[in-house]
Amino acid sequence: MDNDKNIAVLIDADNVSEKYIKSILDEVSNHGIPTYKRIYGDWTKPQLSSWKNVLLNYSITPIQQYSYTTGKNATDAALIIDAMDILYSRNVDGFCIVSSDSDFTRLAARLREAGMYVIGMGEKKTPTPFIAACEKFKYLEVLAGVSTNASDNGAQLKNEKHDPTKDGMASLDDLIRTIRIIVTESSDEDGWAFLGEVGKRLNKRYPDFDTRNYGHTKLTPLISSLKQFEIQPRKTSNPNIIHYFIKNKPKTK
Repeated sequence: MDNDKNIAVLIDADNVSEKYIKSILDEVSNHGIPTYKRIYGDWTKPQLSSWKNVLLNYSITPIQQYSYTTGKNATDAALIIDAMDILYSRNVDGFCIVSSDSDFTRLAARLREAGMYVIGMGEKKTPTPFIAACEKFKYLEVLAGVSTNASDNGAQLKNEKHDPTKDGMASLDDLIRTIRIIVTESSDEDGWAFLGEVGKRLNKRYPDFDTRNYGHTKLTPLISSLKQFEIQPRKTSNPNIIHYFIKNKPKTK
């Protein structure tokens, strides 16, 4: 299972605010166990002083990296070297790289080539190449919003409205078109497709796909809100488990 994975969490302090740390670790716990928790930066810089209490409270190891040359990012190099050392140690199943910097694009791709499960986390300004290099990518603003503004039933979020102008996130029109294609590809003779399979294929096509980006914590409420699909619940032999199936509605002229 995903939550049995050992995951190395590597954070670029130069590109991430300490206010996101709880959201980061909470999200990692949904995917596995954070066996390494390291953060990289030049801790002699006053702008990183706000991280001090956070590191102690969450047992994160700070890695000191001096800026040897103006204009060169030594922090990135230190994180990349550590990531490769951890990879070769074979002690983990995956990595979580927390940064909004495209410099980690090649690292994410290399880790995936080695069979690692790679999660990226960054702000919405993160360049698309880094997002695409990860198996999954999570937006920090969305994760932080979920932790503080989820509705009582957990189905819909109050604060985070989808903005199609944000880099990396598929617009609702793109999302609908892709879902319609996936349903057509994976449906039975009557046009019904298993919603769980549709969700898996969406994640493969859009590494940053997350229902929370669109104001919902679950896939079924998101699909229902689009009004383009029929949803059919089907009982299973287990009374506590219901499978949902989805069908394309005819396009209106």
